Amino acid sequence: MVAVKAHEADRALAKPDPAWRLVLIYGPDSGLVSERASALARASVDDVNDAFQLVRMDGDDIASDPLKLVDEANTIGLFGGRRAIRVSPTSKPLHAAVEPLLSTPSQDAIVIVEAGDLQRTNPLRQACEKARTALAVPCYGDAARDLGSIIDEMLRAAGKTIDRGTREQLTGLLGGDRQTSRREIEKLLLYAGTDVAISESHIEAVVGDTAQREQAALVDAVFAGRLPVLDLTQAKLVSEGLDPGVMLGAVLRHALALLKARQSLDSGRGARDAVAAMRLPFPRLAAAEAAVNAWSTEKLTEAIGTLGTAMLAVRRDGEVARPTAARALWTLARLGQNGGRGR
Repeated sequence: MVAVKAHEADRALAKPDPAWRLVLIYGPDSGLVSERASALARASVDDVNDAFQLVRMDGDDIASDPLKLVDEANTIGLFGGRRAIRVSPTSKPLHAAVEPLLSTPSQDAIVIVEAGDLQRTNPLRQACEKARTALAVPCYGDAARDLGSIIDEMLRAAGKTIDRGTREQLTGLLGGDRQTSRREIEKLLLYAGTDVAISESHIEAVVGDTAQREQAALVDAVFAGRLPVLDLTQAKLVSEGLDPGVMLGAVLRHALALLKARQSLDSGRGARDAVAAMRLPFPRLAAAEAAVNAWSTEKLTEAIGTLGTAMLAVRRDGEVARPTAARALWTLARLGQNGGRGR
């Protein structure tokens, strides 16, 4: 079996065994999945810009026609040299496309498959973990230690310095998604300009609290009825270790604030003024105003009751916390699709 633990992933990818002809890189941290796939592709070919050396294939296309991947993997390079095939993520099953390459690996190319969060029972993950010719690499949200390493690496490359306290402050503001964290640090470096030392004032001016933004995205998705966004943000927050009760609490607080604003609206106050009293960050005002206009007082009261019941169930039995929270949020989001006014 060739399956590595999350903390062993970078070491395994730095010096991959030549016997590994297919590498599955999966997990909830899509930014880290992409980053590791890119790094492995660069290390596997001489020129990543040469389409004959690095072949990019769409996961959806391969799922629809599994033989496409087998055919490409068994194609002999026109000009010789090292080749790599990089398969983009897809929600469709890829096991049928990958299985032939596990039993008869490509001698000419290494195949890099990107995927989302695969459960232990997922056929693709199981097949790659069992095969001697494949490597399965999990990618989970960055821990504080990992974020510290990323900060040090990027600041060193930019010729900047940061003291321990400021570094800890920055670490606390970054979320669990590798790509998002890098973008936040890039913004910080751009803002710092010619300043050599990164200070707390730099961070306060530019870097938002990524974890709080993800919670805000989840809350707004619930009341707007945006189920795909709800699913994505909930998966991110779960992968980062956020307690389901905390998620429900954030939605409940917003529901109470919306109810107060809606009651003001019912008494004749303008929607914009009612929402302004909620003291939300500017980017969230439009979503809150839409929710206040869409959700009736009765339905907001019903939503508060649903959330209260779910929070009580979560506190009583931690083992059912995640499905209970997910069910409650889905119930409200489905109601949100109908404008909070019922069927």
